[in-house]
Amino acid sequence: MPHYDALFLGTGHNALVAQAYLARGGLRTLALDRAAAPGGGLRTLENPRLPGFIHHPHSFFHRAITRMPWFRDLELERHGVRYLQPELNVAMLLADGRALEWWTDPERTAASFAEFSSRDADALRRWTEEFRPIVENILIPESQCPPLEPTRRQQLLSRSKLGRRLLEVSALSPLEFVTQEFEHDAVRAGLLFFNGLREVDLRLPGFGHAIPALLASPAKAQMCVGGSGQLARGLVEDIAKHGGEIRCRVELRRILVRGGRASGIELATGETITAHTVVSGLNPQQTFLDLLPEEFAPPELRAHARRFEYNLLAPLFALNVALSEPPQWTAAAQRPELAQAFMTIVGLERFGQFHDIVAAHERGEIPATVAWGACPSLFDPTQAPAGKHTAFLWEKLPYALRGDARHWDAEREAHGRRLLAKWNEFAPNLEASVLDAFTRSPLDTERELPNMRGGDLLVGSFAQGQIGWNRPFAGAGNYRTPIPGLYLCGGSTHPGGNVTGLCGYNAARVLAADAGKTIWWNPPDFESALATLPA
Repeated sequence: MPHYDALFLGTGHNALVAQAYLARGGLRTLALDRAAAPGGGLRTLENPRLPGFIHHPHSFFHRAITRMPWFRDLELERHGVRYLQPELNVAMLLADGRALEWWTDPERTAASFAEFSSRDADALRRWTEEFRPIVENILIPESQCPPLEPTRRQQLLSRSKLGRRLLEVSALSPLEFVTQEFEHDAVRAGLLFFNGLREVDLRLPGFGHAIPALLASPAKAQMCVGGSGQLARGLVEDIAKHGGEIRCRVELRRILVRGGRASGIELATGETITAHTVVSGLNPQQTFLDLLPEEFAPPELRAHARRFEYNLLAPLFALNVALSEPPQWTAAAQRPELAQAFMTIVGLERFGQFHDIVAAHERGEIPATVAWGACPSLFDPTQAPAGKHTAFLWEKLPYALRGDARHWDAEREAHGRRLLAKWNEFAPNLEASVLDAFTRSPLDTERELPNMRGGDLLVGSFAQGQIGWNRPFAGAGNYRTPIPGLYLCGGSTHPGGNVTGLCGYNAARVLAADAGKTIWWNPPDFESALATLPA
């Protein structure tokens, strides 16, 4: 019977990051996954009908990956993982031909804002300047450390001027922040979409800082050369180089518990694999309800897992296309730079659309189209045959369509055609350029990645206090669970979903410390960082 120091359940990018750190630290590790290949949402798909066209069914826009400590520590560039960060990072295209633009150069962004409102351009500069030290000295170190107990966090933040300002702004919701600080309808809408809607519920108090924090961050949207799957490949190569093992196409049956301690896993085939430590990259329901035998899970623990909530607004609908030529935006006739825009947003015109979107999701209905996407082959020609292109458009749509997610199977293709027609309004050459197309619904996401329950790519809401020390719930917020030997490392832990790798990075520190291993890397110390801030 094989025995390991650490056994990982799932091979999403957070689990791969944590496994890579432990493998480099000399631990014998194994990761198991039901999928055909490791990486979770880091998947690159070659079109089976048109070879050479590369698509991204789940994950494409990555923020600040090359600035992440694990990207450096694991030497992923040596494994051939490269990223691009286009200068015109985001463009919100309006029906009247105008565009609100976010550049890697802050002054070019401010100039675009000024075309809509000089007051809003001034507010952009002011908040960027004010929040830059908060991002660098508080928010980044906090995201790269295990979370602090909330009372302790509040005490430490209250001791410094920067900390007090963060607490003050955080008390607002993103909606309140934007309406207080910006005046133009299109600017408000753009800020909420690009810097808010994709991350948190805009109505939630406690997240007012999300908008200025992202404005102040030097990190913009990036893309992985060769496709998102290349990041997973680099992580897998590093794990293998340091003796770690990965097995895919296996079904997990139950977590083994002996002497009150998690001790391994039983597979659906009956095979058992033992380990000193079991690390779940899965969601709380999978971990504590599906895999942990009920007799070893206290009722309170199971109740916590059942109550863990997912995002109403996170599920995505995706339209993926192979093209004979790239989208040619009508607005580019007056604004040539738009031909090289990285992320493009269409259908968003006014602030009030957010209320319509939320209301439609709550009813289980499809709202008026607001979507965003990219043409990856414009920046990385390897993602399509010579002279050809790939592109996609994403839209946030309800998981339970008209009350039942199964309705997506009948609705998916028709909605894909409607989405293409909307896209074509902004790039009239598009429809005639399509060589092939396919769609992915929120239900398809859950089928392919069961960890993303309800199609929630963030693997859990930030509402109901499911943040920091209390993510996924009180008692399991520092990557340790109430079951000795059982740990968490997925997107349902601090700091949350999206491709950041920080859940796995932080979990690796806890796992190595509990195993009595030297922390061979140099992680930040959040408490010390707060203690050094000027009062």
